[in-house]
Amino acid sequence: MSNLAKVPFLTGVRRLFYLVSVNETSFKDVEQVPLYINEATPFFFVCIFLEMAIMWYKKDRKALFNDGATSIGAGQYSRLPMFLLKSIMYTGYIWVYDRYHIYELQWDSAWTWWICFLGVDLGYYWFHRLAHEVNFMWAAHQVHHSSEYYNFTTALRQSVLQVYTSWVFYLPLALFMPPSVFMVHQELNILYQFWIHTQYVKSLGPLEYILNTPSHHRVHHGRNPYCIDKNYAGTLIIWDRLFGTFQAEEEEVVYGLTHPLNTFDPNVIQFGYLQDMIGRFREMKGWRNKLKVLFCGPGWAPGKPRTGDIKDIPVVKAPWPQYHVGLPKWVSVYTVIHFSLELLFYQEVAARKDGLSQLSVLLFVLHIGFCLTSFGKIFDNNPSAPQYELLRCLLTLVGEVLLCHYGFYGAPGYRPFFVMALQGVFLFSFCLWSSVIYSKTMKTQKVD
Repeated sequence: MSNLAKVPFLTGVRRLFYLVSVNETSFKDVEQVPLYINEATPFFFVCIFLEMAIMWYKKDRKALFNDGATSIGAGQYSRLPMFLLKSIMYTGYIWVYDRYHIYELQWDSAWTWWICFLGVDLGYYWFHRLAHEVNFMWAAHQVHHSSEYYNFTTALRQSVLQVYTSWVFYLPLALFMPPSVFMVHQELNILYQFWIHTQYVKSLGPLEYILNTPSHHRVHHGRNPYCIDKNYAGTLIIWDRLFGTFQAEEEEVVYGLTHPLNTFDPNVIQFGYLQDMIGRFREMKGWRNKLKVLFCGPGWAPGKPRTGDIKDIPVVKAPWPQYHVGLPKWVSVYTVIHFSLELLFYQEVAARKDGLSQLSVLLFVLHIGFCLTSFGKIFDNNPSAPQYELLRCLLTLVGEVLLCHYGFYGAPGYRPFFVMALQGVFLFSFCLWSSVIYSKTMKTQKVD
């Protein structure tokens, strides 16, 4: 298995808080820039397990496995296109810089570093603000807000479409900022926002005036009327204070969308709102109104302000019911085991994709997507879940046999012990779901 621990522990922790020096994060060429977000994966899970331990100790249920796994799965989903294609964020930036930059700042200057720090953070603020105020952008960004919980896993709930709208907000920097410097700050800016997704840090004192903190970001994730369209900051809260979108945390926050999705299906979470928006566009009379469906806020309707009417936001008070579907104990244990195996498989593919053919990577991507879909069916207790899971286990078994045959784990035909164990697990699971489907079929026939 590929080694995930590529970064010294203290270095990885410092990166989460943007506590890095200019010298250690300055690079001449883009090829030298570390993939900070990829390298942070072990640290994400250290934080998640630590937060889970606190939850267990306090017994406050600030997370449930089905929601957390859905969030982690959305994080995987969001990065699947990058297994096959180069990131438009960086290729677009480099293309503009190479052709149109009007001045070249020195890549190893502290002034360049700090200017880029501020420029990336300001670009993020305006992207984030418009992602809430422009409906076609919200169609992507709403994924991140779809969890009704607020914890470290929520930070990983990302949209597969969002990068295709966010990248243009950084292009003004390409007129003078070297790509290597931009890449460093774009990654660290996103990385900083992981740790602020927690309810266990109440206040950072005077730093609350300058930095985006867990308290400020809790407001941003709230569906209480006082929270709507507030606190868009990435790293610095000064932009919200400057542009009039700041809101301090007051009453207890109720998290999630104003109109909850009530599903764990990853495809509905990623694309359901987009489908609804397209439906509204088709039904709306007149081209002016059709365009407003796309370019006004998600709350807009004929006769309403551009970003909608705050009076239309449902009033909620904590504690508020959260979507949850109870499952038998054995199914809960099963999903923990199989989701963990799928997560390890995802990490292995991510680590080895550069040495694989495009066809192989595409098949792996499709398999990961199908796995996440099947887990969503189980979490929703969808009637089709047993059939999905039976097929997933069968495909995984066949896939593992083929991987051994073609030498994925070493010499062609080589089958290491852990693969034999995995095949045993999936064979047992296949038989288990076959039994479940058979039992349901027999019960249905008796009723008829």
